[in-house]
Amino acid sequence: MSTTQSERLRALLEPLVSSQGLDLEEIQVDSVGRKRVLRVVVDSDTGADLDRIADVSRALSATLDETDAMGEGEYTLEVGTPGAERLLNEHRHYVRAVDRLVKFELAEGGELVARILEVDDDGLDLEVPGVKGRKATSRRLAFPEIEKARVQVEFNRKDKKEEEA
Repeated sequence: MSTTQSERLRALLEPLVSSQGLDLEEIQVDSVGRKRVLRVVVDSDTGADLDRIADVSRALSATLDETDAMGEGEYTLEVGTPGAERLLNEHRHYVRAVDRLVKFELAEGGELVARILEVDDDGLDLEVPGVKGRKATSRRLAFPEIEKARVQVEFNRKDKKEEEA
């Protein structure tokens, strides 16, 4: 997708997504055979349930039908959320990932897997899990130290309420 088309689509769609109480995270246009697919990724601090996704999808579809933003030819609109193993690259992404386990690629090299405890303007307070029976440790990580960060899926984690009971 050309930068111009991407910018036009973002300018057109972002106010609609915002009016639904959501953030526009990503826009991607792919060619699939003779058709094109417009993928729109949305999210919010409280998440986005199916009803909110359906509402924003209808609003986006109506607006796209009224304009020539997608040009001539058929396309399919897909609206969804970032997914379980989302990449964190905005401050709000880190805030939404509080209490989640994240794999960090560090700018100095190396990796770190830790749970985000708190986020402020400068960086993150983390809990690094202990290895082989050792106790978890705390660590502070400034944003410039992070090259890349991705939420990890946890299958065996106990809910805090279960642990407190």
